[in-house]
Amino acid sequence: MSNQYKTFLVLVFGIFVGVSVSLTSSVMADKKAEESVGLPLNELRNFSDIFARIKTDYVEKVDDKTLLEHAIRGMLSGLDPHSTYLSPEEYKELKIGTTGKFGGLGIQVGMEDGFVKVISPIDDTPAYRAGLESGDLIIRLDGKSVKGMTLNDAVKIMRGAPGTDIQLTVIREGANKPLPFTVTRDIIAVNSVKSRILEPDFGYVRISNFQSKTARDLLSEVSKLKKENKNELKGLVLDLRNNPGGVLSAAADVSDAFINDGKLVFTKGRINNSEFEFNAKPGDIMNGLPMVVLINAGSASASEIVAGALQDHRRAIIMGTKSFGKGSVQTIQELRSGGAVKITTARYFTPSGRSIQGEGITPDITLERYDITDSKDDASLRIKESDLKGSISNPTKSQEAIKKAEAEGKKEEKEKTPKLKASDDFQLYEALLLLKGLSILNKS
Repeated sequence: MSNQYKTFLVLVFGIFVGVSVSLTSSVMADKKAEESVGLPLNELRNFSDIFARIKTDYVEKVDDKTLLEHAIRGMLSGLDPHSTYLSPEEYKELKIGTTGKFGGLGIQVGMEDGFVKVISPIDDTPAYRAGLESGDLIIRLDGKSVKGMTLNDAVKIMRGAPGTDIQLTVIREGANKPLPFTVTRDIIAVNSVKSRILEPDFGYVRISNFQSKTARDLLSEVSKLKKENKNELKGLVLDLRNNPGGVLSAAADVSDAFINDGKLVFTKGRINNSEFEFNAKPGDIMNGLPMVVLINAGSASASEIVAGALQDHRRAIIMGTKSFGKGSVQTIQELRSGGAVKITTARYFTPSGRSIQGEGITPDITLERYDITDSKDDASLRIKESDLKGSISNPTKSQEAIKKAEAEGKKEEKEKTPKLKASDDFQLYEALLLLKGLSILNKS
């Protein structure tokens, strides 16, 4: 065994047993080893020295396992916001989460400036119902400052028995002071795909996150819409707002559902097995009918893959605000301990070769979110041309025909799906108007 490898083994042994190893006599040999093998011996010696000082001088006794786990977490968190170590318990919960059922508040979170940032609240969860929004910064959990906590530490506090409450203190852009929220924990069972008829002939599909079964559920929901509508659908709104992402292959499968051929997404990394290319198979579940996709700042990762693919293929109009801008791919690698390491291994690119890392998807039509209130104006008090004295008659319709048509229209309207109003959801309302215009053009 060569001298440099003996030196390295002794050093590693010193790290794990907490013993400070003196290697002064072999400095020159270490330097040569570092140059030839690429081992950062000086940095490893520094690590060993600090490890030993903590063991002997820190105010409280700390066991080796805890120290080494902290070192691993710090090493990964220093790379980027998405690389992390998962203990066996955390890894188990992650696997449950990707299948659609897990415990917690129902928010996708990350770290920003030492605080917990809400990437997106998940539909129909405690956090969503409490009013948390994408972009909120959580600064306190049950009165404890999150400054200095790791993301895993914060997540552990937010988890708890269903039915118990947690107090969140939030900073929100535009708010004059921190906002308090009380959220009741619950078991989160997420159905990632929901649908409904917006108005006769126009469908709506909402994807809240991407799970292993999302593409299958999408096909089922679109089929259900077609049956409910009775006539052929004329267009579809795909809502990806506040969708934090999820499984990469699910995003590719959802894109494939609407695209006949060509690239959907591809990845590039430093190692060969980090490079993938997903291509469309023949078939479009909407048969080329017009589509509008809604996105916002809470649309991240897998939802950006779908929006980017549909935009590059000119398959849909993208409407809303610029997306989150997470263009990296994380690989989960199991460890012998039962835990796992989640590490960023590649960047993904849209079919045209765009990387949206840090940039996001720019909508074709930018449309901010507005709160629209219903007008209090009473239509019965408005004066029309026909109300004016001496108004000439309409030669094509008698007054009796007009009254009959109005009565039939009111009856028919009651039987139909209630019309979407701007006050319900302004962005969705505008998407529906655009979809109607596209369907008219599609006929010509």
